[in-house]
Amino acid sequence: MSADALLPLLKSTFGFDHFRGRQSDVVDRVMARERTLAVMPTGAGKSLTYQLPAVALDGCVVVVSPLIALMHDQLRGARAAGIRAASLTSVDADGAETRQRYRDGELDLLYVAPERATGEGFRALLEAKTPALFAIDEAHCVSEWGHDFRPDYRLLRPLLDAFPVVPRLALTATADKHTREDILFQLGIPDDGLILAGFDRPNIRYAIRPRVTAARQLVEFIAANPGPGIVYCPTRSGTERLAEQLAKATGRRVAAYHAGLDAEVRSRVQHDFVASEDGIVTATVAFGMGIDKPDVRFVAHAALPKSIESYYQETGRAGRDGDPAEAMMLWGADDFAKARMRLSELPEARVPGERVRLNALAALVETVECRRAQLLRHFGESPPGRCGNCDNCLDPAAQVDATVLAQKLLSAVYRTGQSYGAGHIEAVLTGRSDERIVGRGHDKLSVFGIVAGDEARLIKPLVRTLVAREALETTEHGGLMLGPSARAMMKGEAPVLIAEPPVKRTKREARGGAGAGAANPIGDPLFDALRSVRRELAAEANVPPYVIFHDAVLRAMAIEKPATLDAMGTIPGVGAKKLEAWGDAFLSVIRHF
Repeated sequence: MSADALLPLLKSTFGFDHFRGRQSDVVDRVMARERTLAVMPTGAGKSLTYQLPAVALDGCVVVVSPLIALMHDQLRGARAAGIRAASLTSVDADGAETRQRYRDGELDLLYVAPERATGEGFRALLEAKTPALFAIDEAHCVSEWGHDFRPDYRLLRPLLDAFPVVPRLALTATADKHTREDILFQLGIPDDGLILAGFDRPNIRYAIRPRVTAARQLVEFIAANPGPGIVYCPTRSGTERLAEQLAKATGRRVAAYHAGLDAEVRSRVQHDFVASEDGIVTATVAFGMGIDKPDVRFVAHAALPKSIESYYQETGRAGRDGDPAEAMMLWGADDFAKARMRLSELPEARVPGERVRLNALAALVETVECRRAQLLRHFGESPPGRCGNCDNCLDPAAQVDATVLAQKLLSAVYRTGQSYGAGHIEAVLTGRSDERIVGRGHDKLSVFGIVAGDEARLIKPLVRTLVAREALETTEHGGLMLGPSARAMMKGEAPVLIAEPPVKRTKREARGGAGAGAANPIGDPLFDALRSVRRELAAEANVPPYVIFHDAVLRAMAIEKPATLDAMGTIPGVGAKKLEAWGDAFLSVIRHF
């Protein structure tokens, strides 16, 4: 049965008239019982490629997923669409009942963690009734080249091979060429089984800025972006401190999340965030793959992420519903300094690969070209030169040739003994004589006072660039010393181009428009009333509001004002089960307007 033959089932189950992107290609391979790796961007509808076959096929689709929270979020969505779904996890009290339902053929979907899937007891369950399909979600976890490698994923191959006639579908949003090749090998999928749907998330606006005062910059960013959001912080203490600052400054509900909190606290923070329509979480990367919330309107990084792969996945948690969303990263030279110091703690074999990743991040934050193009080229794509939806495209900065200034700065670092911080070097270069400079004789150096005027304001951004490019490194006590790239720059063999520092703008100008929240007509009485009844229904059903209907569905209702259930059923995203369960409640609201 082809994907096209499943269109009526797609409409009745999920409320959609057609497939999106490469979904139909993936479903075609699944229905033909072929082995497939689908690399699809977050928000492209990966789960539908196994949930729809789960309804169409005889037997149960077994889904391997890395996190319990992620499984349970997907479970709620599947059940709301009328799919018979269950999970086997350490927190599920109905394990015996779920196993029996599986044996009796009463399940369409069964979610399981990799550590449970590789146990003998689970294999015995599958031997009693062969599954219809294996779906391996977050498949990049199987690769040591992936940024979230999990050894338990490496143990899945024997289970898959024990059922050679069962098709297997691996899914991920984040895998560069090397990682994709490793996933194919590790999971026994042929090269021609790769479906690459692309990495572009055109609804996300990317912005990367030097970190000046993180709390203030984030407050301005959040003020321009109503709706739920995530702020990633590098440390546990930072999440708590920033949560307190942002809550006080914005009046929004802000909660901290990190691995050091009690499990009960983490569970409550995640539950409240998933259920909210405007909550904010400040989190370490522990707040990761378990977030299956489609209406996140912004993701911010208070510091440099681990890699471009991590950045792509973390920012990808914004705008999964396809509506406009924003991603902002703040970075500083100390981020790169700390990251390079951590390289010394890694096994020697991993250092070259991690250095390549860090240099790729440096290129992303430094570029004056299109951010999206830089990001997509990293994953092997050939995008247009301008996307029109990143900071460099919307507000392009002029490029400044700072090669001569870089030579002066590096010379000053060398001549002062490679042990002083950026502030001291700047003072020497600009000729600011103080007790410390005079006492060390630095006012007698040839580099003293050789920078003046407009050139002086380029020193701070130049230091960030030189640290990012390994021309400068930090000493144990926070000073600057020459790095491996310094020699070529000092000899004029490596030009140094940097972005013209922006002129300080007013708060209104800095916000740059209506922000991501403009997608929702908040203030429209009908839309607000529909959201209100959605909150009530979600509370009654004990599910997040988006499980009832996404904002895009409510917008369509507010615009089209359907007068009957049949008319409401034509709106994309309104499937038969949801229409039966909640259609009358929304019709009642619409009839009052």
